[in-house]
Amino acid sequence: MLEPTDAGSRPGRERELASLYATARALTALGDVEDVLGSVVRHAHDLIGTDFTYLSLLGDDGTLSITASEGTISAAFRSARIPPHTGLGGKVVDSRAAYWVEHYFEGGHLRHDPDFDAVVGSEGLVALLGVPLLVRDRVIGALFAAHRSRRRFRTDEIALLSAFADHAAIALDNARLYEQSRSALAELQSAYRTIEEQMAVMRRAQAVHEALTGVVLAGGGPVGVADELAGQMGGRVEILDGGGAPLARGGAAAPSIGQPDGDEVAGVVEQARVTGRAVTAPGRDGRWHSAATVRAGESLLGTVVWSHTREPSDVDVRGLELATHVVGLLILKDNAVADAAERLNGELLTELIVAGPPVSATQRTRARSRGVDLDALNVVAVAGADGVSAARLVRHLHPIARQEAGLAGEHLGQAVLIAPAADAGVFAQNVHQRLRADCGRPVTVVCERVAGHDWARAVSRATGCTAVVRHLGARDLGTTTDRFALYALAFDADRRDELDRFLADAIGPLLDYDARRSTDLVATLDAYFGNDGNLRRTAGALRVHLNTLLKRLDRVADVLGHDWRATDDLPLRLAIRLECLRRAVLR
Repeated sequence: MLEPTDAGSRPGRERELASLYATARALTALGDVEDVLGSVVRHAHDLIGTDFTYLSLLGDDGTLSITASEGTISAAFRSARIPPHTGLGGKVVDSRAAYWVEHYFEGGHLRHDPDFDAVVGSEGLVALLGVPLLVRDRVIGALFAAHRSRRRFRTDEIALLSAFADHAAIALDNARLYEQSRSALAELQSAYRTIEEQMAVMRRAQAVHEALTGVVLAGGGPVGVADELAGQMGGRVEILDGGGAPLARGGAAAPSIGQPDGDEVAGVVEQARVTGRAVTAPGRDGRWHSAATVRAGESLLGTVVWSHTREPSDVDVRGLELATHVVGLLILKDNAVADAAERLNGELLTELIVAGPPVSATQRTRARSRGVDLDALNVVAVAGADGVSAARLVRHLHPIARQEAGLAGEHLGQAVLIAPAADAGVFAQNVHQRLRADCGRPVTVVCERVAGHDWARAVSRATGCTAVVRHLGARDLGTTTDRFALYALAFDADRRDELDRFLADAIGPLLDYDARRSTDLVATLDAYFGNDGNLRRTAGALRVHLNTLLKRLDRVADVLGHDWRATDDLPLRLAIRLECLRRAVLR
């Protein structure tokens, strides 16, 4: 299980990105491989903060051997070999994905080798994270971060170590290409020109990566990254979030999802998400569309889409893939900051509801820091939907809260939004339409006006009215409590005494009988009135035999009097309905 990153670690993020930037610059020099790998391991060790970090390469026989390390590590461990398909290293190589264990010897799902386990035990290794080194979809080794005590690895740590592993893989691949080029230069001048061209485009791809890293280090967001990537590669760049919604666009005009040629773009995006690889396909207008997913472990963070008039080369695609690493780190940072802000907004909302008026100076200060004017929050909205949790509805309410300068959160199991609104009815309908589009299913939104900062009373009325509305069969509407004023006795806590007196006068003996005998004659009469007194339909609705229904109605007559059906039954009907609605509110 991946743990959330710390939303308050902006200096740490900048330090991490600066280290990645420094490592990326080292690659362009094509220096000594051992020096570059040692630098990668040192930076990874410093930033991840584990006891030791090491890099292993995969041999022809499938064994992993350590080629670079940092931290206190014994000579026996440095010379150890991990057999194929063994330990966490074998898991990383076989799955071609990041993998970690909180305690190495408690990982029963790992295949253990006695010799290697002995070395691990003497070294005191406990927690271990490994990420693969991939070159053109081929595993060439793995990068590991190890700890001598139990710990869990966070999502941002896994993403960071994966980025360093990508740099290490690039370094090895560049070194191999460089050696081939030197051999070719000695044999044939034409090979020299070919390799020079290849090195030039590789430098261009690396330059793209450096430029994007520089944008992020300067504080740029998704829009800045999209503009820079489009400026470096040409064409149009679109960054999508994990759900496929656009985060940013940059570059020359080109089709995007929902526009002409959008079907091809959507198809490329979907194929990239399914395969986990960069995908390219031509469009009907002659443009080419490429998509590469942004991932952190198994989590899909988004997709980078590039559209251009020419067919992309392998280096273009690699440049797009390198861009996803920078975008991934940026999205992780932004998500962490957004999650923290939403959590704090939810806490403030709950505090305002629970504490009640008057508003304290501290609460006003906290609200102002979030751009919220507490005096303007005059509407409360409560939302509900079948099959959708309150937490999920709150996630969709937060963007509305930010847009309207309000607060959203979960209170007593309900999704609540407090915001300023000139017209509560129009606001309820707008929120309903937004939530219905986001959730893709019917949603109920009920709004109540707030007086004198008494958000608790407004939430109570809106929540109670929501229960009444849903009990009446409504599942898809945006409305206010005023539209259901007829039923206010059932959901307004301030009028509870009035409701109790009315019910006692109208059906008091019936309520006492049900309480003493553990019967439910109230529900029987509710079904009877709901079916216009038709006995067979009533029995069907209650799922009882007709004789059973007749016996129950006879007991009603004994309690209320044998003339209960002959007199004006409007007060009785109203009392039965209000009692059923009150039960729905109190559930």
